[in-house]
Amino acid sequence: MTYTSALIVGAGSGLSAALARAFAKAGMTVALAARSAAKLNEFVQATGCKAFNCDAAKRNEVERLFADLDAAHMTPDVVVYNASYRTRGPFMELDPIEVAKAIEITAFGGFLVAQAAVKRMLPRGHGAILFTGASASVKGYAQSAPFAMGKFALRGLAQSMARELQPKGIHVAHVVIDGGIKSARRPEPPDAPDSLLDPDAIASSYLQLLAQPRSAWSAELDLRPWVEKF
Repeated sequence: MTYTSALIVGAGSGLSAALARAFAKAGMTVALAARSAAKLNEFVQATGCKAFNCDAAKRNEVERLFADLDAAHMTPDVVVYNASYRTRGPFMELDPIEVAKAIEITAFGGFLVAQAAVKRMLPRGHGAILFTGASASVKGYAQSAPFAMGKFALRGLAQSMARELQPKGIHVAHVVIDGGIKSARRPEPPDAPDSLLDPDAIASSYLQLLAQPRSAWSAELDLRPWVEKF
């Protein structure tokens, strides 16, 4: 592993926690960013990770986050963008304010975080930025237009960045999580084993991306349970 310090934005108790454990086990220092870092206290105490407050959709908060990381000697050479927001409903009943929020958090926040990270990675010619996508990144579902809009935009951002920045030493990849993720609040149905993605298995795939030789980098990876229809 050539990476030493990771930042996970949009951190919570599910996939982000699994990623943090995997990255720490691989020898990286890990920082977590969330709108409320206090909700991560238990995980922070158990793992030794550091948590920071940040609303990823606000430029000043993203800039402050990276300044704080610089000051703590935790400037990341790996950034994972997990933040998203969704609002659902019939198209004609969608609240424009909620739709704008979904796009801002899911996509615009990804741009702000990536730009701040790339500013620090370019001089070194080294770094990795991984964007967490979803089924909605490639397929817009009925009554879920705002989430699809945000995830489509995030995928487009990742593709554009990969084409521009991979030749400069920065590995950019988009990961399509095509299915539900298992959690304490969402246990696997007894009558449908293996129907949900295991967050630790997803984290293993993120690590595999980071370990890829640059002569064979992936720009996109899609993950789904083996029983998932697609």
